[in-house]
Amino acid sequence: MKRITKVLVAGLLGLAGVAATPAARAQDATLLNVSYDPTRELYTEINQLFAEKYKEKTGKSVKIEQSHGGSSKQARAVVDGLRADVVTLALASDIQAIEDAGLMKAGWEKRPHNATPYASTIVFVVRKGNPKGVKDWNDLVKPGIGVVTPNPKTSGGARWNFLAAWGYAAGLPARDVAAIAGDAALSGAANDSKPAVLDDAKGRAFVEKLFANVPVLDTGARGSTVTFAQKNVGDVLIAWENEACLAKEEFKDAGFEIVYPSVTILAEPPVAIVDTTVEAKKMRELAEAYLSFLYTEEAQDVIGANHYRPRSKEAAKRYEKELPPIKVFDIAAFGGWRVAQKHYFADGGVWDTVIKKK
Repeated sequence: MKRITKVLVAGLLGLAGVAATPAARAQDATLLNVSYDPTRELYTEINQLFAEKYKEKTGKSVKIEQSHGGSSKQARAVVDGLRADVVTLALASDIQAIEDAGLMKAGWEKRPHNATPYASTIVFVVRKGNPKGVKDWNDLVKPGIGVVTPNPKTSGGARWNFLAAWGYAAGLPARDVAAIAGDAALSGAANDSKPAVLDDAKGRAFVEKLFANVPVLDTGARGSTVTFAQKNVGDVLIAWENEACLAKEEFKDAGFEIVYPSVTILAEPPVAIVDTTVEAKKMRELAEAYLSFLYTEEAQDVIGANHYRPRSKEAAKRYEKELPPIKVFDIAAFGGWRVAQKHYFADGGVWDTVIKKK
């Protein structure tokens, strides 16, 4: 059974969000990583490698548990009491919401690259032969085309999708990026500078047309992949680059193709420690070691192998053929995530007005 299918079945059976693992031995330390939808495969590999390296270095056994779902939904779960030791979410605004709830100290974004050990972007997945001739964002608003994307209220990936479409329509200036690795100037994850665009008439009109072509809004990115790939809904899936690559691999018989639009957004998923949890559990040393491990060459190679864009120049070079140069704008163009979250996605924001017209 395919990996994507396994994840869906687990969810439908009502299993807990934390990945099932054998009971820990009494002496094992257990750390919970609360993450977003498409990182399941990535962290399954990283967690196993980290546990091996940590035991080699310290002699201590450790078990890493995983919890996955729509990024904003996951952030709310942490605020509501899910005892995450670390969060590895899709948006800085989701981590900022946890900070604002008093569960984290300020300054979490001071890790390298604004606490984003890898990056991604937003692309299209089309059916074999690209029968609708999808080449760019403007093709997604044409009559008769079905677009699959998650709900921005619950999914971090959907918010990246929304802003990528808006920025294209608004004509935001973009830069050519051959390799995101090692370029701190490209990190806008926690940038709260003055916005370049918010109420753009072209952007608003475009996303209204785009979402009029969306037949169903899943709660998370993985759910949308299943809707497109297994339920055969829609003509094009707007997806994380890594999720698009995984869908292409997992459903080889379907002949899915990846289309890179003329311009897209630089997506930077941040990571952070939930201070109240690690202090109560006396787990800070382990949590710090875990997040630091994400920047090591070994982890960066796993990141690249799972179709994320590594920060390490060496790892990025190894995967440069698979992850081609792209033209991007970043979240700083929208004033950073605090500004964008409030304006577009908070209750009564732009998204609420868009969905009412659907």
